[in-house]
Amino acid sequence: MIKLNRFEKDVIIFHTIFTILCGIVILAFSDIAIGQRLFFLVIVYNLVMPAWGFFRKDKDWTNLWLFTFILSMFQVFPDWFLSAQLNILVFPEDGCFKFGTVSGYMAGLWTIPLFIILFVGEQINERASKFAAYFSVAIASVIIFGGSEATLWLLPSWYAQNVYMIGHIALYILIPEIVLGTSTYACYQTIKAKPHWVKIPAAFIVMQLYLGSACFFYFLIEKIIRGY
Repeated sequence: MIKLNRFEKDVIIFHTIFTILCGIVILAFSDIAIGQRLFFLVIVYNLVMPAWGFFRKDKDWTNLWLFTFILSMFQVFPDWFLSAQLNILVFPEDGCFKFGTVSGYMAGLWTIPLFIILFVGEQINERASKFAAYFSVAIASVIIFGGSEATLWLLPSWYAQNVYMIGHIALYILIPEIVLGTSTYACYQTIKAKPHWVKIPAAFIVMQLYLGSACFFYFLIEKIIRGY
């Protein structure tokens, strides 16, 4: 049986509590616009997360959150480009303010899956090997991001259009999502011991890599292979 360390226990407890809160807010307050509910949940997550790390005096926790939060804010740009320029991503009117075509809560929403993905990579790296960590990060990226695409349209939050899809999952974005997860992990491994300001250009580079990958695989699948 695997014995959990303090960091692992804290992450599991925190996200269990947050998951319960999400269920309550989403299901019990249906009279409030979904965008406003999601914005509230994102604010709670990104306020309580660093506070938890601060009071627990856990620098690893705070460092991991800060990098993923900065990257999450930059992720507005790929979402904006895919929705406004390529017209393959839709953020319906949901009661939340927008950055161009992107719902405002998206600026902080990416923090949640990215934190979990990095957490998985960090723990597997400590318990097994670097190769196992990267493999686990790739699998976690597919499960988390693919699961989000398959379910969040039900709220509704965002959804894909005008691309080849398997159910509600856009095929072109699967590899870029793996690239996002693995590059986020690789970048964090490189800069986690460096000053906090380094996280800003590092996160910007990861965002650009994801955006370029999304555009390439969209062009490859939709324009070259499918010939549209």
